[in-house]
Amino acid sequence: MLRQTMTETGAVRGFPGTDARITVFKGIPFADNTSGDNRWRAPQPAKPWEGVRDCYEFAPITMQAIPGKDQNAFYSREWHVDPEVPMSEDGSLALNIWSPAKKSDEKLPVMIWIFGGGLKEGYCYEMEFDGERIASRGVILVTIAYRVNCFGFMAHPELTAENPDAPTNFGFLDQKAGIDWVKRNIANFGGDPDNITIFGQSAGGGSTLAHLCSPLARGSFNKAIVESAGGVAFDYPSNKGMRHYRTLEKAEQDGVKFLEFLGVKNIAEARKLDAWFVEQKFMEFGAMWRGIIDGKYVTEQVDDTVVGGRVADVPIMIGNTNNEFMTDPAGGSGLPGVSVPEPKDAVEEMQRMQDWAKKTYGDDAEKYLELSAARAEAEGITLRKAATVNLNEIGAQLFAEIQSRNGKAPYYYIFGPSFPGDNAGAFHSSDLWFEFETLMKCWRPFDGHHYDLARKMCNYWTNFAKTGNPNGNDADGTPMPEWKKFDHENPCAIKFMDELTFEEDIYDDKQRFVLERNLKNLIK
Repeated sequence: MLRQTMTETGAVRGFPGTDARITVFKGIPFADNTSGDNRWRAPQPAKPWEGVRDCYEFAPITMQAIPGKDQNAFYSREWHVDPEVPMSEDGSLALNIWSPAKKSDEKLPVMIWIFGGGLKEGYCYEMEFDGERIASRGVILVTIAYRVNCFGFMAHPELTAENPDAPTNFGFLDQKAGIDWVKRNIANFGGDPDNITIFGQSAGGGSTLAHLCSPLARGSFNKAIVESAGGVAFDYPSNKGMRHYRTLEKAEQDGVKFLEFLGVKNIAEARKLDAWFVEQKFMEFGAMWRGIIDGKYVTEQVDDTVVGGRVADVPIMIGNTNNEFMTDPAGGSGLPGVSVPEPKDAVEEMQRMQDWAKKTYGDDAEKYLELSAARAEAEGITLRKAATVNLNEIGAQLFAEIQSRNGKAPYYYIFGPSFPGDNAGAFHSSDLWFEFETLMKCWRPFDGHHYDLARKMCNYWTNFAKTGNPNGNDADGTPMPEWKKFDHENPCAIKFMDELTFEEDIYDDKQRFVLERNLKNLIK
């Protein structure tokens, strides 16, 4: 097995995984520290070392609220089980590699994972991201770190003046630096630098979209998978602020206010502050900072890039779970553990639904409620449930619709099996256990059909990484259900439910109404 190899900054030594056929390399620096003068700068080159570096431990995670501090929180129980995970600005821009290579000339396909967490939290070696099952299929997995929240997405007039070519979006630039490091070095780990798939979920999926849309990322990767990140930030009341990039001017104003909140006069003083102090103050500041149209790495809104046909011309998979970011017209977020006041009676519930429909669809409000009522009757569900909208589903389907019309149809999926242990359903991020095939690490009492589904999902993901086509055989040599590309004339999807099926014409009348209304607004 290839346990020792070279990188551009020095030799590294890995160790056998739980599966001894896999070599694991933890904590390889792909960029320098981000403390001191490097805080709020584009990632700088990693420093070389002498001798052989033992890559046996993960690097500290980037600065954020303590993961799992509240062990009663939903995601703490799910996977943020270690509130004592090390955290630092020093040495945190590192990556981890799971390689099945026996020698360096194997040219294996490569997958690069970008973690989610709203661009405010998360890290690249959460327990569900273990790479052994992906690597067991002959694919090298790399997971990369990046800066989040105010450390990753700060903007300020001083920063723009200091480095006009990279004034902000440091989190995206960290990801790009990790991708570029892989392209330069992965051949020494048995990988093919010309067969790289980037993939991510939630904010990691949004980051994948950012790279698909950035002119500066062209040629850095060959395929992409966008998971539970929507796709097109369509015109929807609760959707705009959450999904759209800030302008540089607005982001700079936010940065000026934040420095005032920190009690410092300029960037130089802010760079001298303790990192944990800055993080705590940012939590008090209460902002939700996302990507920024800086005119360099991010040149426009994702919507405009997609509609304009300027998305990177590479094979794409995109999809969502069927129970995430649900916008309930009578109130509700679809986020696990987030409660909202229920209507006190049926009269208040209907009034809320009518008010919501009017705000959302204007003169078409009654039409929407009629179509929702028809769906409720057909499926035997409540009107409220029938009228609920899955924002990620609509965004992903709009992306697929427009890409198909532009001659670049993606593969589209919907994930929604039963989830034992509670009544959370296929919640946001629940698919991570399956695509990495790491169900054995979860507290939930999964049974055989869940393990079968996870095996097949991991097969599809790694097949796509190998060839740009997810189709192929299961472990016993039998063909898995054929997954066709999405077609705007025949909208279709593979459905990862308790049974795995491929379905044609997946829209009902209500869904088609929502999509056509938004397509009309998007495509002028």
